[in-house]
Amino acid sequence: MNNNNNNNSLQQMGINVKPALNNLKTEVANELGLSNYEQTDKGNLTARQNGYVGGYMTKKLVEMAEQQLAGK
Repeated sequence: MNNNNNNNSLQQMGINVKPALNNLKTEVANELGLSNYEQTDKGNLTARQNGYVGGYMTKKLVEMAEQQLAGK
């Protein structure tokens, strides 16, 4: 799956999800104890730390989608 095509499609529809995803990333990093994540050089973090952020973001996004589908 090519994310560029997906992002371009969203942009053509006038939808910009990047700020919301960046906010979620920062929120998740803070919950995981990685303060000031947006200013941190991600190259200085371990793959495990970066993986936790991405994995937990995915978990939260799936939970949000499930709640919406359930009508909550």
